Amino acid sequence: MKMGRFFIRIPAEMEGVRVDKALAELLSEHSRGTIQQWIKQGLVLVDGEITKQKLKLCGTEILEFTLPSPQPSQSPAQDIDMDIDLDIIEEDDHLIVINKPAGLVVHPGAGNQDHTLLNGLLHHHADAAFLPRAGIVHRLDKNTTGLMVVAKTEQARQHLIEQLSNRQMLRQYLALVNGVMISGETIDQPIGRHRNDRLRMAVTKSGKPAITHTRVLRKFRNHCLLQANLETGRTHQIRVHLSWRGHPVVGDKRYGHRYRPPPSASENLIQSLQGFQRQALHAQKLSLVHPKSGEQKTWQQAPPEDMVTLVRLLKEDAQTHSG
Repeated sequence: MKMGRFFIRIPAEMEGVRVDKALAELLSEHSRGTIQQWIKQGLVLVDGEITKQKLKLCGTEILEFTLPSPQPSQSPAQDIDMDIDLDIIEEDDHLIVINKPAGLVVHPGAGNQDHTLLNGLLHHHADAAFLPRAGIVHRLDKNTTGLMVVAKTEQARQHLIEQLSNRQMLRQYLALVNGVMISGETIDQPIGRHRNDRLRMAVTKSGKPAITHTRVLRKFRNHCLLQANLETGRTHQIRVHLSWRGHPVVGDKRYGHRYRPPPSASENLIQSLQGFQRQALHAQKLSLVHPKSGEQKTWQQAPPEDMVTLVRLLKEDAQTHSG
């Protein structure tokens, strides 16, 4: 829909419907939350009068609304392919699926004002400048690798956000953790800001609900490989939950503990564990409903070489010391 002023006659069958809900149904490319913001900003009139979102309609009114002009992003477009590969797995007119490498920050922020995924998206797709956060609807931590989906239109962005909110988008991770878990489990613990360190998150009663489902894929002597599915999407959720559980992700300096190699481990394994300078966490599978076609789409991505190598060394160590 183009920007500007528009008029809609409310159909009779919408008698008794709240104005925000009615407008959301009539303008399906925009979310109800966005429309509520327009109402709060005075951009929606009912029969020429500024309205409130709780107003119930009679089914005969004329709605006048003004769509705010999109504001271009203030972040510069940058060809980050010169420094870090923008690995696009699939792209069409509505979305982009990316395999994010370790070391790539998703959004500009303190200490990372440019050379982020957002800057790269602005270079790759100029219209992303008119989408909030260049169409990014979820994020991966700087040193977490794997699959991300990015919207290319506002309609696709709203559709993907709704799937995330309704827990319809599958995000499956591989995590290599310290210690040996007996079995998988569901970790249902709220997450909020750490009370003493604002850069950290923590399990806290005052936090927001957070649910992570884990499954043990392989056990080693002092480590195990997990599959983790996110039901919610809190900041650092998997890392915080696993650390709280006593099994921090290997290489996680923020939430981890001093590494403990297995007794009599080979020098190669010791060096590999010491040298793993990022969290061993990889978004391996992404499944969602395509915002335009309605088709269920699934992508899978193997973990990067550093994680593959470490898992191989742990397997060899377990085999060497079996029995």
